[in-house]
Amino acid sequence: MKRTGAVIGLIMLVLIIDQTLKFYIKLNYPLGGGFDILGQDWAKIHFIENKGMAFGLSFGGVIGKYVLSIFRIIMVGTLIYLLNHMIRNKESYGLQLSFALIIAGAIGNIIDSAFYGLIFSNTSYHLGNIAELFPAGGGYAPFLQGKVVDMFYFPMINSTYPEWLPVLGGDSFSFFRPVFNVADSAISVGVVLILMFHRSYFVSKEIEKDSSITN
Repeated sequence: MKRTGAVIGLIMLVLIIDQTLKFYIKLNYPLGGGFDILGQDWAKIHFIENKGMAFGLSFGGVIGKYVLSIFRIIMVGTLIYLLNHMIRNKESYGLQLSFALIIAGAIGNIIDSAFYGLIFSNTSYHLGNIAELFPAGGGYAPFLQGKVVDMFYFPMINSTYPEWLPVLGGDSFSFFRPVFNVADSAISVGVVLILMFHRSYFVSKEIEKDSSITN
């Protein structure tokens, strides 16, 4: 029971941090606003919103947004089912926590997509306005059409491509360009932990499956 409580606690902790930071950013900064973290110009809070996937990617307009949101919900349900199975079978505690991070991150971004359009007013780069919570005229988008809030930006290298490079020569580039949030980070950390330390779980399950087929 202690481990189950820790797994649930981790999911709740990630969600609380993720949503608290998103609410703070939306209610205090206009789109494009933010600040340098600890005065470092390579580590920034930079408020943007995206309509699609993690790290600012997009997918297929309004219909694509519905498809993506529904897919996320189905995937979270599947992951919760798998996590419950792992807990019941006393699988590796580290694997359970890794799955918990992925689930928490996915739920965090689903909350944005599902509800932010209903409870926040619209924001605009051009007007520089700050979002209002529960606006009198209603939110900016219907259910499952809200935008995901991103804010972490780490442009550690700002330079230009060499002139001799075809097509890109002379153009500027930044590393690391994606802007992301706590939920994205939780998903990434969970996936990396599984790939680094828990691949054997999936290999053993595949062997068991093959054995049951041959027998």
